Amino acid sequence: MTATSDAATDRDEQRPEIGRARLRREDARALTGRTRWTDDMTLPGMVHLSVLRSPVAHATITTLDTAPAARAPGVVGVWTGEDLPEQGAMPTAWTVSEDMKTPPYFPLSVGAVKHVGDIVAVVAAISKEAAEDALELIDVDYDELPVVVDPLAAKQEGSPLVHPDLGTNVCATWGLDSVSLGTGGDAAAAIREAESDPDQVVVRRTLRQNRITPAYIEPRSIVVDPTAEQVTMWSATQVPHIVRILMAMSQPIEEHELRVVAPDVGGGFGGKLQFTREEALVLLIARRLRVPCKYTETRSESMQSSHHARDQVQELTLAAKRDGTITALDVDLTADMGAYLGILTAGIPLLGGFMFTGIYRIPAYTFHCTDVFTNKTMTDAYRGAGKPEATFGIERMMDELAVELDLDPIEVRRRNWITPDEFPYATAAGLTYDSGNYDQATDKALEMFGYDELRAEQRRRREARDPVQLGIGVCTFVELSGLAPSRVLGGLNYGSGGWEHSSIRMLPTGKVEVVAGTTSHGQGHATAFSQIVADELGVPFDDIVLISGDTASSHKGMDTYGSRSLVVGGMAIVGAARKVVEKARPIAAHLLEASTDDLEFVGGRFSVRGTASGVTIQEVMLSTWLAHDLPEGLEPNLDADFTFDPENFSYPTGTHLAAVEVDTQTGRVTVRDYVCVQDVGVLVNPMIVDGQVHGGLTQGIAQALYEEIQYSQEGQLTSGTLADYLVPAAPDVLRYRTGTTVTEATTNTLGVKAVGETGATAAPPAIVNAVLDALRPLGVTDITMPCTPVKVWTAIHEASARTTEGAVTA
Repeated sequence: MTATSDAATDRDEQRPEIGRARLRREDARALTGRTRWTDDMTLPGMVHLSVLRSPVAHATITTLDTAPAARAPGVVGVWTGEDLPEQGAMPTAWTVSEDMKTPPYFPLSVGAVKHVGDIVAVVAAISKEAAEDALELIDVDYDELPVVVDPLAAKQEGSPLVHPDLGTNVCATWGLDSVSLGTGGDAAAAIREAESDPDQVVVRRTLRQNRITPAYIEPRSIVVDPTAEQVTMWSATQVPHIVRILMAMSQPIEEHELRVVAPDVGGGFGGKLQFTREEALVLLIARRLRVPCKYTETRSESMQSSHHARDQVQELTLAAKRDGTITALDVDLTADMGAYLGILTAGIPLLGGFMFTGIYRIPAYTFHCTDVFTNKTMTDAYRGAGKPEATFGIERMMDELAVELDLDPIEVRRRNWITPDEFPYATAAGLTYDSGNYDQATDKALEMFGYDELRAEQRRRREARDPVQLGIGVCTFVELSGLAPSRVLGGLNYGSGGWEHSSIRMLPTGKVEVVAGTTSHGQGHATAFSQIVADELGVPFDDIVLISGDTASSHKGMDTYGSRSLVVGGMAIVGAARKVVEKARPIAAHLLEASTDDLEFVGGRFSVRGTASGVTIQEVMLSTWLAHDLPEGLEPNLDADFTFDPENFSYPTGTHLAAVEVDTQTGRVTVRDYVCVQDVGVLVNPMIVDGQVHGGLTQGIAQALYEEIQYSQEGQLTSGTLADYLVPAAPDVLRYRTGTTVTEATTNTLGVKAVGETGATAAPPAIVNAVLDALRPLGVTDITMPCTPVKVWTAIHEASARTTEGAVTA
């Protein structure tokens, strides 16, 4: 259902907080330094940990002498893998296929190292400086082994084996087929037919997703205090609840013995969606020493050993009729796991497998994925986690189809996308999109962008052979968000549910505590959740406080990732608030000497229909707390809990348009304009939505133009500092122009959709399509991300050489 202006007006009257662009209440504290980061913590008697990391990519450890380090000033202890027999293997939560191979992955390596940065030893000392100095005294001899860093090479027979005992570098294989699913036709047959039919075309491309790192603002930091009845861990994590249970499942501690707290967390982007070996190590050493321990990684350690992301090779085949109508899509994906598996590593490509069909009516679809091990740091979730990779693939192919058929890239998309009257729409990949209106968002974006005028300027500059060419890039997308329906996760053999929990605590003075299972690391939960509760309960916004991020006070939760905070966590809050109202109803009826059937609840007030008699929910709360005159059989308590398990994913959509200028003499790409129109359903707080979109856009553009983790053939990380790994600074970020359209979600009571991953999903194909659009007249057909000046300049000159060679040959 598409929201109308009348519906929006009605909603504003009913829910005056939802839709209001409130400043985030968290920001004042953060901007004035009244925050508490994990590394700020100092506990009595605390010791500091530093870890020794392997300088080689693959080797057997032949000598490991820690005695000189143990004698160093200030050192409390030194441990190797052999010294910690109690350490358990790190868990993985997603067994994607029966053939999946999971090599042992311990907090401290035992006998061998598999990538640069693998942990060899840990030192505890009275200061961080003393611990780091002692690392220099540890004597290690490595017997180096053959290395493989290219995922395609890793699949080949005779390739060096990352884990020789496995006998292969293939971690797992997994696939989707619309015939087997019963959702569509035979893609292979449709492609064969197209190859022999002059009225059809087949487009084949091999695309590469560059390896990147989340590059969060605050490096990972952990403090463990084992001295109280419960061991307390403070960690810069997105997932305190998940860390707690995985720690209990893998290491020598019981769940009820451990409390995990995520204090202020400076960004995560999926990079802190992990149970890390460093967290396990700090706990193990703290319990050994029986004193508080702290570990904080350096930025170089973060670049080297916190998980990386993306790193895929996509072999894509698209069949279509000459009028542009797509008939089939085949995807053969090779995904680089790195040397080990994190909690989601093997399943990240699987998430993308459901999304390669995008917003298009693709009647036949096959997807096959091969996960492979290489001698690199493991990959795992990064903003979007698999879905941006899929969006990149289909949106690049839509442009390639447009070029093949000499069609405008907008037009070829219009001819294939799902129309509003087709919702709910079952895709060939097995998903059901609940709502959307792609024409509406695209038309608004084109108008904001001045699309026709830019195309006219582009023609003029091409005719004038301007050395700075204009390119226009398009991405029309849908995002799978709101992880996730538990039944779906069970069907995919994921080791957890996808529900979320919340509690509402009604205080005697009429104030409200909201306890959320999701954990904020910059998303504005304290503001948006308070807005929701203010409307549900009719309580003033300033009378509401959020409690989260601590397994002691928020004992149930699945945490924050996959754009689930609002569409899953927010719905748990709504459910708890509505239970509060229902618990208050009989008490209000008793106070008003009326039947519960005669009561209505509007704007925080119970009233008797047809009379002026009423009582606020705060007054009901006070009466409940006093308990002087409660109806028989009711307890003096309005608090309520609710656990929400979504029935479907959330499907935000949008249209992104990029205008870039490419200097053909230097290869420099400048983003001149960027317009995006998002459909994220009902907007709880438009300002927060804009902030989420802007952040995602910056990260997506950075992947397209700046960021790349690189390894040498010997497995050496060659982009291990921010001097070598380029992230955009403030001067590199342009003023994005954003807009919204609203088609309400039909899968939740507020009509909201997710927003956090949309910018990072859509920006890479929009930018790369724009760069190639600028350079196609010069013969450039592909550039692997990031489109750096060197890569662009090289592509231009290689295309020129091919043209010259062709002319000479002719």
